Amino acid sequence: MGYHQDLWREAVAFHGHECPGLAIGFRAALAALEKLGVSRAKDEELVAIVETDACGVDAIQVIAGCTIGKGNLIYKNHGKQAFTVGNRKTGKAVRIYVDPSKLKVDSEDRKARMEMILNAPEEDFCKIQFVELSFPEEARIFQSVICESCGERLSEARAKLEGGKTLCRACYKPYHRGW
Repeated sequence: MGYHQDLWREAVAFHGHECPGLAIGFRAALAALEKLGVSRAKDEELVAIVETDACGVDAIQVIAGCTIGKGNLIYKNHGKQAFTVGNRKTGKAVRIYVDPSKLKVDSEDRKARMEMILNAPEEDFCKIQFVELSFPEEARIFQSVICESCGERLSEARAKLEGGKTLCRACYKPYHRGW
């Protein structure tokens, strides 16, 4: 892994432990930055769309600089080890996903699998393709409102109106007829 050892240590420190899933996200983030010819996002110049809620997402945050808080990390619950990273400035985007024909989960122990992911060429375990990406708008800062039920502050963009009252999503009881 050479010069990336410091970055790996940063990802491990953020995540809490070493594991194959973190290694996948780590290598995906490095590959995306390389293919796009960019470095870690300082603001929203990069956008990452992650299709998993697993360990690799932590590496995407640390290495690519795409986070929920900055508004440039989008989670899509597809259950796939797949990551798309796009550059707003150039409009280019790359999707990286684990190739199941190359990375056999049952064929080796976790430590050996992690080491292989960290040290092997990307083509030995994943697919990388340039893709078209419809970039989301940059994060907006909304006014705050107070939920009239619990009294907590929330973004007006997330507030619900029920019976003339402003409510947070936790207090809002959506109407449905059972279907």
